[in-house]
Amino acid sequence: MNVHLAAGECQDGYRRGAAMPSMPSGRLDDSNIAGRNTLSGSGYLAAGGLKCLRQSYLPVCFAALSRSAVGSMSGPGRVVCCIDAAVRGARAVAVSNSGGTIVTDRQALTTRGRVWAGRGVVVALALLLLTMIANPPANAVVMWHPKAAPLPTPWTKLVGPDNALPDYPRPQMTRASWMNLNGVWGYMGRSAGTVLPAPPAPSAYGEQILVPYPVESALSGIQRHDDEMWYRKVVKVPSNWVGQHVLLHFGAVDQIATVWVNNHEVARHEGGYTEFSVDITRALQWPGPQEITVRVQDRNDANPFPIGKQRNRPKGLFYTGASGIWQTVWMEPVHATYINKVDISTDLTGMTVTPRIAGTKGQRVVVFVVKPNGGRVVAVGSSGAGDTIRLPVPEPHLWTPDDPYLYDLKVALVDPSGRVVDAVSSYAGLRTIGTMPDPQGRPRIALNNRITFLHGPLDQGYWPDGIYTAPTDDALKSDLVRIKELGMNFVRKHGKVEPARWYYWADKLGLMVWQDMPSLDVSLDIPVGPAPEPSPAAKANFEKELLAMIDQLRSVTSIVGWVPFNEGWGEFDTARIAGVTKAADPTRMVDANSGVNCCKSRGDTLAGDIYDDHTYVGPGEPQIHDDLMKAHSKGPVPVDNRVRVDGEYGGLGLVLDQNRWPGRPEAYEMAGSPARLTERYVQVSRRLEDIVRRTGLSGAIYTQTTDVENEVNGFLSYDRWQVKMPIAVVAERNRAVIAAGTPGMAPQDVRR
Repeated sequence: MNVHLAAGECQDGYRRGAAMPSMPSGRLDDSNIAGRNTLSGSGYLAAGGLKCLRQSYLPVCFAALSRSAVGSMSGPGRVVCCIDAAVRGARAVAVSNSGGTIVTDRQALTTRGRVWAGRGVVVALALLLLTMIANPPANAVVMWHPKAAPLPTPWTKLVGPDNALPDYPRPQMTRASWMNLNGVWGYMGRSAGTVLPAPPAPSAYGEQILVPYPVESALSGIQRHDDEMWYRKVVKVPSNWVGQHVLLHFGAVDQIATVWVNNHEVARHEGGYTEFSVDITRALQWPGPQEITVRVQDRNDANPFPIGKQRNRPKGLFYTGASGIWQTVWMEPVHATYINKVDISTDLTGMTVTPRIAGTKGQRVVVFVVKPNGGRVVAVGSSGAGDTIRLPVPEPHLWTPDDPYLYDLKVALVDPSGRVVDAVSSYAGLRTIGTMPDPQGRPRIALNNRITFLHGPLDQGYWPDGIYTAPTDDALKSDLVRIKELGMNFVRKHGKVEPARWYYWADKLGLMVWQDMPSLDVSLDIPVGPAPEPSPAAKANFEKELLAMIDQLRSVTSIVGWVPFNEGWGEFDTARIAGVTKAADPTRMVDANSGVNCCKSRGDTLAGDIYDDHTYVGPGEPQIHDDLMKAHSKGPVPVDNRVRVDGEYGGLGLVLDQNRWPGRPEAYEMAGSPARLTERYVQVSRRLEDIVRRTGLSGAIYTQTTDVENEVNGFLSYDRWQVKMPIAVVAERNRAVIAAGTPGMAPQDVRR
């Protein structure tokens, strides 16, 4: 007998449509459940962890029972279908031609009775099994399988328990030894109410989730929102880590995370967009397995935290929430004294490196700057642990979007005896960003002291299968590759902080980035005018996470600007926050409030380095009014040295029926065909080119890279299967715009 299961219904030995071995006689049993995947004896199947999902009880049991019922199995004909064989021992249904026992627990026979042999038994057992499917035992575990994504991407089917984002998650500070904890975790969800103060018993985790996909996503296997989320995973720490310190890292958890290791609370973190780490060495129990438990509380827009565009009730330009663990979880061993972070800032002649050291003092740090791809060492520097190291680079090769050259760095921590106790690898590109006057005296953005026009899309980083989390690293990279193919040199990361690998690909591919701070909650249903003042708690959370974001991303080469506020959403103390941002990172530009003319904005404060209007369909001609300058002046009217940028324009839409999200599609202007969309894009682009030449505009951001849920104004469809316009036509126009705003550049000079 061959029993075939549908894809994803069983794990371990029999998965994704594999045939189970034939059983000429004997029994299908749950014995030795943690052991092998073998046939032994007279057709005895030791399933070795066979885990039958709720929907697979039926095909497994009936295929066997139908043979038993007609007497074609020899011997007692005992048939067992496992229901929960993962942790607590098998729950089972057993049928015997001779004795007829229904077994519901390995340790106890809760029901005894005579089951008549013959075909009629199948009907009776069908009713029993259907009842079990509809009402599984309270402690039955629903095994992970992906839910159906409303729109599958080209990468959806590539995701599984063994390859959930396996790549090293922190490219700008790598170590040789690490352990990825992505994959299947136990899961329990609860609605709002009394929060459980401590981890529940293992039997409480009745579902499985695929980390690091948000609980609302199809790839998580949960596909619903829970206000309180509990994750549990038992891991075996490598034996060669004994004697070292072990760090546990979380890329991002939305919003409030509490972490236990072996029931010892080890960390608490607030904020859904920033990383956190903890030394868990004292909580480990050698040599046994280690239990990691995470409680996450997230009510999306009902909490006073930055949330970007997440909403409990998605609509229009606000989207599905992304709760819980949504970036990689991982561990690594370190010495008692170790490199905790490496801060890198660069200029046109070299770089400054500031290693942050955790542990005892007395060590020295040595930094090597190396040409890429195994090239030669070009600079070496050393200092006491925690001190700043200046590294001049001879014949410096600068980073630009057209030539994204990156130097490799090797950073070693050396103890007083000369022994290397920690070493990490990093990288950096040499570049500067600032402003300079053009020949007409107008302030312009300058990359590496050269006026450079910034042209790119608004990029929101949403996925129909993973929501905030790209299904694979190739998927994450693919959007940036498309932006380069479309002839652009820049991207505005809107309302979200991405995993470190997204910035790595921007660095490698050559795309300048403006990084938004995710906004506090705002309602667009309120009357016209500025949004209400955020609560004191919300303000404090926003400012804390803003500074944490800047600190986390300060070494990223591609980031050239920070955007604290957008269109007045959650806006407060605008000038002060712009100053706080600039003080935290003086090396980059600050756009105090993108869309200062729009929506819920509180008006221009003259703060920051950039004056930013939004114009749909546009493009517009951002101009600050003289009366505003006078109103802010306490003496002679100051000169406004801010550059002008059209921070959002475009929004041209096209509905592709085979690639659309459920619901009513929206765009600022709808085209009826790809040809009409292309025609309109060319018209808008020619107008932008004219504005750039006439006014000295410094940048323009088109809405947007991809469709997002019901917004259909992307270059790409939401599922990434379709590019809506001919790439060559769009790229030609975008390169012409960049060349118009970059003195001395021709369109063909823009790197493809």
